[in-house]
Formats: sequence, structure tokens, C-alpha cells
Amino acid sequence: MRARLALRISGIEVNHREVVLRDKPLEMLEVSPKGTVPVLVLDDGRVLEESIDIMRWALAQHDPERWLQRQDDALLAANDGPFKHHLDRYKYATRYEDADPAEHRAACFELLMVLQERLSASAFLCGEQRGFADAAIFPFVRQFAHADRAWFDAQPWPDLRAWLEGWKASDLFAAVMVKHVKWVAG
Repeated sequence: MRARLALRISGIEVNHREVVLRDKPLEMLEVSPKGTVPVLVLDDGRVLEESIDIMRWALAQHDPERWLQRQDDALLAANDGPFKHHLDRYKYATRYEDADPAEHRAACFELLMVLQERLSASAFLCGEQRGFADAAIFPFVRQFAHADRAWFDAQPWPDLRAWLEGWKASDLFAAVMVKHVKWVAG
């Protein structure tokens, strides 16, 4: 989702191929053997396999909202590292041996409180306009919230909830959440 957000803001047109990960097409595995999405194959043949790299590449081409000016490396590292680790073990506890979802939810809670504190001081994570940090972190907060929406809504983070709802109600989010038909070679 975050790669799609950055591509949309940058105005870069891509040849979108929707894949189902349980039925990975050979063409995808040939360009990206690790078999995860997203994958962006550039015109010069380079392959970008991480969403954060796709975001940076797209915005380096064209950044009309100046998202790159509103990022925070420490916040992004906490999101893509510890938060993602705990999110996966909270949301998909059965996939991990000895994962205690309550323990991982508590760890996520602490990281989300950092976001709440920032959002209590400004509309977005790095100021009064949405930026790179917001677009990079929003999809993970959305995943966390939807794992147990009633629990999430009962927590002491009104600014985080408002920020999340604002992103979900945005035209940008609606534009990138358009359903695509599964791509089939030929």
C-alpha cells in the first residue's frame, strides 16, 4: 500500500500486475526470487523489492507534495523493525511458534503511544502536512487497528485514531485501494 501511495503522489504510471502470493507467477519469481510484493521493475532493468525503496525512488522522480522533506529515520526504523515484528506476531500468532499475541500487542501499544504523542502536537507525524513518514507508517497502523478494532478504539490515542481515519477517508487512499484483477501471463 505505501508503495502505491508514493507512486500515486509522484504521478508515475506503472504497468500494474496484481498477483496472488499463494499462486506466484513464474514471471515474478524470475525478476524477484524472494517471492514477495511489491516488486517494481524499472525501465533500465533494475528491480526494487522493498516498498520503502519504491517510495524513495518514486518521490526522487517527482515529489509534488514534498513528502521527502517530512520523514524521520528513527520513526521509520521503529516501524519497519520492532513494530512490524510485533504486529506480525500479534496479528498472525499461529504462524509463529510460542508467539503470545497479548505480549506482542503490548509491545505495539508502546510504539503506537510514540505516534500518539507526536500527533497530539501536530496533524501529521512530521508537521502539519502529510509526508513520507505518514505514508510509510499508516498501512501498518491500519493493519494493527483492524486486528481488533474494538480494542484499538478503546485505547488512549484519540489523535492516532483521527490520523488513521483521516488517511482512510482520503481520496489518495481510495485511489490506491482500487481492486485489480489477478494478472495472468499472456
